[in-house]
Amino acid sequence: MKQMKRMNLFRLIIFYLIAICVSNLFRFDLFHFQTIIESLPTWAMIFYSPLQAIGVLIGALIALRWLQKEKGLDVSVFGTSIKWSVIMSVIPVLLLLIIGVDNKQGDNAHYFGVVAGLSTFIYCFFEEIGWRGYLEQELKDLAELKRVLIIASLWYLWHLSFLRNPDLIQNILFFGWLLLGSWGLGKIIKLTKSLLAVTCFHMVINILLFNGFIKEGLAHIDKIIIFGVLALTWILILIIWKREKTIADNGNTK
Repeated sequence: MKQMKRMNLFRLIIFYLIAICVSNLFRFDLFHFQTIIESLPTWAMIFYSPLQAIGVLIGALIALRWLQKEKGLDVSVFGTSIKWSVIMSVIPVLLLLIIGVDNKQGDNAHYFGVVAGLSTFIYCFFEEIGWRGYLEQELKDLAELKRVLIIASLWYLWHLSFLRNPDLIQNILFFGWLLLGSWGLGKIIKLTKSLLAVTCFHMVINILLFNGFIKEGLAHIDKIIIFGVLALTWILILIIWKREKTIADNGNTK
């Protein structure tokens, strides 16, 4: 048992070192890729933004392969429903296409909405493979409060936000958002087993609060519309998803 715990801790450390070291090469633009990207067509943003979470993806894929050999996995890209995972994923990008996002590049707002939406979705998906795909699995035997605190703390430290902005209040608020997100997204991954489902919820918070490409290009009323439509639609989907899962589980036990 002690050997197993040591191996789990080692696996977690390997994941986190890769996540924080590799991702922050791009998050802090140490290679000056942003200057290059800004000289390219807007669609290149689809590839650049996700690089800021590439370390989480690489670390998680290594750790998940290791974890799967040890005790298996109960989450996947589509979880228990390909249909609902795909529908949930399409809605936010479609909304950004319809509403449009104003931008400094002077691109058509609807075109930019799609590009920024896809870029943000891929970025959030890379993150969720690590935080919910791997960490939730690694720590699932812990009590919920302890698991949420550990994931939120690692998630917060990974951003290194205190280096960019040392303001104590803003960092406390940011940690609070991540704490709430770790709890809420943990509930969703437990229900759906779907990485796409948690990516969708991660994405909407990113759009409304943190994503500079999108939040500054949306009017206040547009943000309210996006949040309202997504909240109502996704809650309805989760209710139906849970009902279908319950029916399927009951059918399998007969």
